Amino acid sequence: MTSHAHHSYPEQHFPRFGLLPLIPGLLLTGMLTALAIWASSIPSVAGLGFGALTLAILFGIVAGNTFYPWLHSHCHQGVQLAKQRLLRLGIILYGFRLTFQQIADIGASGIIIDALTLISTFLLACWLGKKVFGLNNQTTMLIGAGSSICGAAAVMATEPVLKADSNNVAVAVSTVVVFGTLAIFAYPWLYHLNEQAQWMPFSQATFGIYVGSTVHEVAQVVAAGHAIGPDAENAAVIAKMIRVMMLAPFLLLLSRYISRGATGNASEKSAITIPWFAVLFIGVAGLNSFNLLPATLVRHVITADTWMLAMAMAALGLTTHLSAIRQAGVKPILLAALLFIWLIIGGGAINQLVQHLV
Repeated sequence: MTSHAHHSYPEQHFPRFGLLPLIPGLLLTGMLTALAIWASSIPSVAGLGFGALTLAILFGIVAGNTFYPWLHSHCHQGVQLAKQRLLRLGIILYGFRLTFQQIADIGASGIIIDALTLISTFLLACWLGKKVFGLNNQTTMLIGAGSSICGAAAVMATEPVLKADSNNVAVAVSTVVVFGTLAIFAYPWLYHLNEQAQWMPFSQATFGIYVGSTVHEVAQVVAAGHAIGPDAENAAVIAKMIRVMMLAPFLLLLSRYISRGATGNASEKSAITIPWFAVLFIGVAGLNSFNLLPATLVRHVITADTWMLAMAMAALGLTTHLSAIRQAGVKPILLAALLFIWLIIGGGAINQLVQHLV
């Protein structure tokens, strides 16, 4: 039981007695980040759409599946800190790149797109997982939550509500990371393809909403949007944060549904995770809308923020184990793959339909 509780809330388990155990992991993610930021400034690399964040996750995956296992025991705590705390802090500070005017520009249509994408993807996951692939409830719902809301963070937040087994959590997280990472490359490619072929009337900003409403992880959204351009990146992050904020009502509804089901322990209330970092992100964007801080300070904050997000990416890469994905078998991967295809095609259709109607 203790190991299960430990898995539910990994961020609670940082040592209380000092920074020393965190230093090796933070140094490693910092070095990978420095390498990524340096590489992203090479014109030929930047021209391929590889931003600092994309490169950081790629370098992290390579390191994570080669030499990192030998360093794991020394670096684990710092890497976890980067993956969880730095990512959230990075997202909160991302608000300094945005204003309420930009959030208002996304408006009602962005909220409707997010809600329709979330509901359709989760229901499709439940149907496919149970009826087509015969997967257990936990794996199905965890992959559904990860695909429809915000990747690994949604999986981790859904875990205590489902009282899920740690193996099911690992499988769900790995599928989300695989297809979310694919999305980082697929979406910029689709954007440029669409620009040439003119299939859909997407502007950079509306394509950003499409990215934010359909790509799994917050960090992957930032990376994919960043590779397309600043308008796409801003719109993508705002659409994504609206989607992240839907995590709280989703968890409330899910826990109601489960406690009403034949679980036999309806009296046992699950802890509900409120994604506070999404709320604080909105607060920072609000603060930034009033231009209270000097422009130079804001520029420095944005630079620091890029480092934090890239370190979180490197950490995410370091903890992506290709072996865990192989052990999961084919069915969870197929379920996640079908949801990925649905997010690209169905999500694109939802985006176009709502933009047209609203």
